[in-house]
Amino acid sequence: MRASNSSQADGSEDLSKPHTRFRQPDNCSIGVCSAIALYEQELERHRATESRLRESMRRETELLREKDDLILLKDILAEEAEHRLLNGLQLITSLLATQSRSTKNREAAAQLSMAANRVATLARVHRHLHTIEKVEGVEFKQYLERLCADFSDMVSGEPAERSLCVEAAELTIARAIATPLAFIASELITNSIKYAKGRITVSLQMMPNGDAALSVSDDGPGLPELFDPAATSGLGMKIIAALVRQVHGELRFAKGDHNQGARFSVLFSPRI
Repeated sequence: MRASNSSQADGSEDLSKPHTRFRQPDNCSIGVCSAIALYEQELERHRATESRLRESMRRETELLREKDDLILLKDILAEEAEHRLLNGLQLITSLLATQSRSTKNREAAAQLSMAANRVATLARVHRHLHTIEKVEGVEFKQYLERLCADFSDMVSGEPAERSLCVEAAELTIARAIATPLAFIASELITNSIKYAKGRITVSLQMMPNGDAALSVSDDGPGLPELFDPAATSGLGMKIIAALVRQVHGELRFAKGDHNQGARFSVLFSPRI
């Protein structure tokens, strides 16, 4: 008994007890455990899925890179087209102005000079709109301020009482609307400079119904008693009427501030 207890105490095996051993049967039809086989199959599927995802990501990355390259190329081409357009407009303006100075027919000279001014206005509008254009639209107050600054430089040699001022609300306008409005403002300011000698005010205000109003007023001689924009033979007013229709707006006219001069207003929707 002591010897037996001593043998158990020191951790030696008890040879009298049978040992349980596991082994794979000799004729087992399944080579590995079915659970392990299922795991390996699932792992292979995951690996195949991961490979497809990596390939898809590679293709998407390549497409994004190509898209960025195309956007960069488009911007470069747009800048080049802008540069060529402005150069072309400047050349046309110079040719018309030269022809106007060289012709001896006063009426033809006046028409050529007017055409040169309109082409110059086109270039000016295009340049300003391009510099202040945003993704969502055009900050039109900034445009009006730059436009009036240009006109002020043009008439700087005229009497000191001539002045242009802008009273405009901060308003972002869709480019499709801003471009015709820019030409309308240029035509109206040009018309006021032609007839008025004092203060010319350009305003841009929001209306209670959500529409906006672009107005140009002056302190000139005013409009004839039975003035009708649709019946006038002047090219400028015809251009303005066509552009107002383009923005689905409404052209209104009345006396200017203090019941003097004239005021032309265009009501339109600024929504982008």
